[in-house]
Amino acid sequence: MSDDREAIYQDFRDSVNMAPKELEEWLESDESRSVGDSSDGESTGHRSGRRIVEIKRKRKAELDDNDYSHMKKVNQYVARHLRQPPQKEDRKTSRWRYSLMNWGHDPLKSS
Repeated sequence: MSDDREAIYQDFRDSVNMAPKELEEWLESDESRSVGDSSDGESTGHRSGRRIVEIKRKRKAELDDNDYSHMKKVNQYVARHLRQPPQKEDRKTSRWRYSLMNWGHDPLKSS
């Protein structure tokens, strides 16, 4: 992926298909908290979801280097995990979907 800010921004808009309020509500759910690595009580994906909400609520002109760095990380995570769908479990209730949703992408949403 390009380090070009415009490309990162556009990829982020494509990768994150959940609205801030929708993502916030998801992050409050038990399903959201049930997935991911959590050495300190909150998973990396859950923490990322909260950061995504902050980024999505900013105007493009307000985004800084740290925002773009996180957006790039989100883009890479979503792209990587979309290539690894579950083979046997129900996609709707899969850990795969729940993890992606923590990162702001619901794979069952139509684009």
